[in-house]
Amino acid sequence: MKGTNPTKGEKLYWSRLVSAIGCIACRLDGITNNHCSIHHIDGRTKPGAHMNVLPLCAGHHQDGTDGTDKIAVHPWKARFEARYGKQEYLKAKCDAILDQQGWND
Repeated sequence: MKGTNPTKGEKLYWSRLVSAIGCIACRLDGITNNHCSIHHIDGRTKPGAHMNVLPLCAGHHQDGTDGTDKIAVHPWKARFEARYGKQEYLKAKCDAILDQQGWND
């Protein structure tokens, strides 16, 4: 099954995640890093998949992509979640930050 393209509203949500939060893993490490992409928590084809996402920098998204020793969710999901929390927890944290900043009104 092929997924759908993100809607304008979903792209706006992604933009807000990146600009207001940046990489959630870096943020938890005390680093501001707005050079990130969108990671789909549970694939790209399920209904609502484009809203079930996290903003992650290259090093926290895919192993070996930025030349650092960051723990990447791909392929180290268990290690990533042991350090930063379950991805669902991180998504809730991101949404709470957006709420606090008035982005989800």
